[in-house]
This record gives sequence, C-alpha cells and structure tokens, in this order.
Amino acid sequence: MTRYVVYDVFTDKAFGGNQLAVIPEASALPEELLQKIAREFNYSETTFVYPPVNSAHTAKVRIFTPTMEVPFAGHPTIGTATALRDEGIAGDMVLELGVGPIPCALNDTGAAFTVTAPLERFATPDPALLAEALSLPVAAIRTDTHVPVQAGVGLDFVMVELVDTAALNAIETNIAAFRDGVKRYPSGLDFAVFAYVRDDMQIDARMFAPLDNIPEDPATGSACAGLAALLTEELGRNLSLSILQGAAMGRPSHIAARTVAGAPVAVTISGQAVRTMEGRLTL
Repeated sequence: MTRYVVYDVFTDKAFGGNQLAVIPEASALPEELLQKIAREFNYSETTFVYPPVNSAHTAKVRIFTPTMEVPFAGHPTIGTATALRDEGIAGDMVLELGVGPIPCALNDTGAAFTVTAPLERFATPDPALLAEALSLPVAAIRTDTHVPVQAGVGLDFVMVELVDTAALNAIETNIAAFRDGVKRYPSGLDFAVFAYVRDDMQIDARMFAPLDNIPEDPATGSACAGLAALLTEELGRNLSLSILQGAAMGRPSHIAARTVAGAPVAVTISGQAVRTMEGRLTL
C-alpha cells in the first residue's frame, strides 16, 4: 500500500485554499496508474514524489491534473514542499519539476518558490470570444494595461483583466465558447482562463479550465506567477501583489507574488498550507 497526504494550499485554515494530494514516495507505483490516481482524487492537481535525479536536489516531483501531466504548477509546489517539510526534511529545498529545478524556501509560517523562466506570450485571443466564454459583455474586458493574452512562465493561461469585481463575480462559463477557444488557441491546458481585477497591488481573481475537468480553481499559483511577470513587464517596475482567489467558491486562497524586473522577470510566489487528511492507496 502507498501512503498519501492531502493539503489545503494557500490558506492557514482547513477547508480553504486549494486541495492537493501528495504521494510522498511514489517510486513503487506503476506508470500507468499515475493518471488514474490523479483522476480518482479529482483535485485540480496531485503530485508524485521521487528521489532526485541530481543528488544535490531534494526531490523530483511530477504533477498531474485529472486529465494530463503538467510541467509546473504553483499550489502543488507550495503544498509538496510543505508536505516534505512535515515529513521531516529540514531547511530550504530544490524540487525538480518539468520546467527544471525550482528553489523553495520554507519557514514556520509558509513556503515560497521562485521562478525565473521567461514569460512566453503565445497569442492574443479575441476579446469577443473571451466575453462569450465568460458570459460577459465585451465592455467588461479592460485593455488599457494589456489586451487579453495567452501567456505563462511554464504553464500558460489566457490572462484577461475585467473592469470591476461585479463583472468578476458574474462570470458563468460557456463551454461551447471554451471549445472554440481550444480550436483557435491551442495550448498546454485547454483554453484555461485567468480573469482578474486589479486595484493597485491588490488582485481579485478566478480561474476556469472546464475542458480540463477544472470547472473553477480555488488557487492557481502558476497563473499568478504568469500574471505577476506580465504586469511587471507592462508596468516596468518591481511589484508586490496580494492575490485573493477562490472567494466565489467559498475556498478563499491568499497568494503573495513579488517580482524583480529584468530579462527575465524573477517571480516569487509564497503562501501557507495545512494538512487535512492522510491515508493509503490500497493498490
């Protein structure tokens, strides 16, 4: 039997934030079971931990959504680092992810990781299509800071700024429009949309990837990292963002993002995680 633990990530209280299943010792699991296990948990991500390829690093980590393996994601990085600390690994860590080694700093109150991968911009999706996908009028989409853009730092999302929190709270996903988005703008995820409202350094956000079996995500650290890099490039200065996500779902997530402008932008994502469950896979 294989042991697992479950964490709520980007929260300091159980039943908030984003759920994550972690398999701390996954080496004995057959490859063909990994996706099935992730689908069985049916959280937005499940992580499988292996010995590192480079002995100077802490661990190799593979990340699966319910439908696919992804090279990088934020709340799995924070949650897995916290889980390994709780398993007895002391000090800071380096986790080997699909995007390469990611340094993680830990203390008694949380964890942080830093991404220095360049922001990649893949497309500028039609605002009318996005408005249809989110069941909003086109006028609800802001374009003065940036037009809607499909971009990321290891995992890409369609970043779209909205005019106010009323528009953000009014979102209802239109699956037909999301399917059209996949056809017109293919990517690693299937037209995952990260919608947000910004008031200076405060961000309120929601993320939708219904075609990847994630109707809405309570916390998306990889999207927050991509947005932080995007805003840093567009505004031309270092940023210290406080991001609230998941409030509409009753699972508020608190994500901090700090950036250092440069080529590429360095983004540090930090937050807390709490263990809520543990058990064994009877496989």
